[in-house]
Amino acid sequence: MKPRFKPRTVSDPNIRYARHLVNGTGPFAASASSPAPTANDARATLARVVRRTPEVVVKVTGRKKGARHLGAHLDYIGRHGDVPLETRDGEEITTKADAERIADEWSEALYWRQGTTVSAVAMVFSMPAGTDPETVKQAVREAAERMIGDNHDYVMALHTDTDRPHVHLTVQAEGLDRKRFDPRREDLFRFREAFAEALRSRGVEAEATPRYTRGQGRAGTSMALTQLRARIRSGASRQPTEADLRQAREAMQIALGKAQQPPFVSKTRDRWTETKRKYEAAAQRLDRTGDRDDRRLARDVRQFIQERADIETVPDRMLRDAEKRVRDAQARTKPHQQPNRGVPRGTPPPPTRRR
Repeated sequence: MKPRFKPRTVSDPNIRYARHLVNGTGPFAASASSPAPTANDARATLARVVRRTPEVVVKVTGRKKGARHLGAHLDYIGRHGDVPLETRDGEEITTKADAERIADEWSEALYWRQGTTVSAVAMVFSMPAGTDPETVKQAVREAAERMIGDNHDYVMALHTDTDRPHVHLTVQAEGLDRKRFDPRREDLFRFREAFAEALRSRGVEAEATPRYTRGQGRAGTSMALTQLRARIRSGASRQPTEADLRQAREAMQIALGKAQQPPFVSKTRDRWTETKRKYEAAAQRLDRTGDRDDRRLARDVRQFIQERADIETVPDRMLRDAEKRVRDAQARTKPHQQPNRGVPRGTPPPPTRRR
């Protein structure tokens, strides 16, 4: 009888263990009880924020259910064999048959579960245009080794077909310890921090900070909605999304005075006001040190606050467009079209004089 799976022998596993031991990754990574960041770390982070250091992007693009769904995803990120898939051990997968074998291995242990179960979680790591793609890939691998370790298998693929170099990371959902890989918002933020640290260790300026610390409004856009809007902008579709229609209707009701802004809008402004106050306090402390670099950073902090006097959210932008439409509609209504209350209803208009 032949085995149902094909064994893969790539290298001595002790080499990987030694690499983790030397680099302090995997089971030897720093725990959550690591020392708190020092003042120099906080100063460096503040300098990167106010000087507009590129922000890393880490998103969950989907959860693949079953071998067929996962196999189609691996075929897609592998560009049907044109882009090699790299496994956790560095092995390259170039054929569709090998990708389907991985999909079967990751899904076979879940066949006994009731209903459809997630076999893998798909993520994407990206950086702005101009970043070296190979450096991005190596940084993603380091972040994956630090955050995932050896408990979950994963494959990754580097894409350079867009201006932003990005890496698709697909992680097996079922771990060796039977725990499920299901990253949430806090987990994604830790992935961003690990990705940014790996890039900085390779000489690439990168930062991972919340949007409100940079004076940017709440995003609130899923990957599916982003793709639908991209199809509309490209002309592939003319049907507006339900989310955009709903936001436009709500903004029009607010512009007409029949509704109020969502509560999170005022909370976002209050949080940005508090953040600006902390930035100003930090600038004052930097001025008191007497160091030339600190005074220069304090000047950059105040300029950053001045350029972002207010914060704008998605409802704010929608409301601004709705108010403009209301003003345009009122301007199109000319004064002579308004009814004259002194003239009885039904009186015909006077004849138009022609020269």
